[in-house]
Amino acid sequence: MKVGLGSGYWGAGPPEGTAEQIVEADRLGFDSFWTSEAYGSDALTPLAWWGARTEQIRLGTAICQMSARTPTALAMAAITLDHLSAGRAIIGIGASGPQVVEGWYGQPYPRPLARTREYIEVMRQVFARERVEFDGEFFQLPAHGGAGLGKALKSTVHPLREDIPIFLGAEGPKNVALAAEIADGWLPLWFSPKLDEFYRDALTAGFATKAARRTVDSFEVSSTIWVIDHDDVEVAASFIKPVLALYIGGMGAKGANFHQDVFVRMGWEDVCKEVEHLYLAGEKEQAASAIPLELVEDVALVGPVDKICEEIEGKWKQTCLTTMILGGWPAADTRNRIVESILR
Repeated sequence: MKVGLGSGYWGAGPPEGTAEQIVEADRLGFDSFWTSEAYGSDALTPLAWWGARTEQIRLGTAICQMSARTPTALAMAAITLDHLSAGRAIIGIGASGPQVVEGWYGQPYPRPLARTREYIEVMRQVFARERVEFDGEFFQLPAHGGAGLGKALKSTVHPLREDIPIFLGAEGPKNVALAAEIADGWLPLWFSPKLDEFYRDALTAGFATKAARRTVDSFEVSSTIWVIDHDDVEVAASFIKPVLALYIGGMGAKGANFHQDVFVRMGWEDVCKEVEHLYLAGEKEQAASAIPLELVEDVALVGPVDKICEEIEGKWKQTCLTTMILGGWPAADTRNRIVESILR
């Protein structure tokens, strides 16, 4: 298992200390650094800005929202970043959810899997420096209608790599299978060892298709795992509960919250219903308080460092994860022990 560092997306402003953390992660031999976006900071600008201070660490987006850019625009950004980083770019993409896609980006959400398949196919045409011609259900290049003067074009820039890795953010079984079929890696959100067999089955279904790009041995599974070390496990968990309440209760429409579905699969349906009810009623603190410690421990590493290291070696390293992306930056002595547990 490899180790990465995640910065996520911003809150009210840039997170403090990230510039120094990525330099230290690069020095320590971390495999990758990841940024993300929703409806605030974008993923590409911070990745390029902070990544410019590094030499070896791979630079990934987890994720770029497909609805934010056309596939050719994201492919252009990928080629540019890959050149500037000497071949270290990983482009993670995802469909997000209907509230963000339609409410923020003003794009239709239906049939996200079919849209994803077309999106990646167009990106790969750009990476191969082909003249991009595509007549799909969601993307047409040249465009239909308009001035009628569209011309099939190929990138003026010669890609440094013609096969820049594309990872797919996915949660449901069909989308996870799609990642195994058409992508180079999968970016789970709220991964849990409890669901490892469920995810392995979905990945196997994707690898079994005739068009699968990779096998299980060459496919990457990289997930951000929150790590909060504190002598009091309840105190450590309290830092994560508000985030979980947001995703379970408010990050999606009622009846269409794919993040909540992940926790339902873990057996937390009753808790999810209570958290959603409280969150949508504006009772955010109560919603966080309704999340039990055991649910936090299903998806995060919290408590004393001895406990964290034991769980890494006893539960997490037996899963399909190939990279554990640290969501959090513990103190140096604690961090070194955690990294050693992941790598050995």
